[in-house]
Amino acid sequence: MTNPFHNRAPSLSGPALDIVPVAPDDATDLPTVAVALYVETGGVVSFVTAKGNARTVTVADFVILPVGAERVLATGTTATGIHALTVV
Repeated sequence: MTNPFHNRAPSLSGPALDIVPVAPDDATDLPTVAVALYVETGGVVSFVTAKGNARTVTVADFVILPVGAERVLATGTTATGIHALTVV
């Protein structure tokens, strides 16, 4: 099988190379900074941006939140089925 991503330089404009389930945690960063978050069941998502700012947003079901995120916080997060889109 040919892999079109084999020699591709990672790009922040997509597509992501992987999607990783997220367990919201107030003290632990994601293993890799996400270029976006995907949310299966809507609600509130509290997170720390790639710039280090705490943010809280309300999203609907099946939403891609196109913002770099280094941590998804347990406190304040009610959305479920959160996944990190990564390029590394």
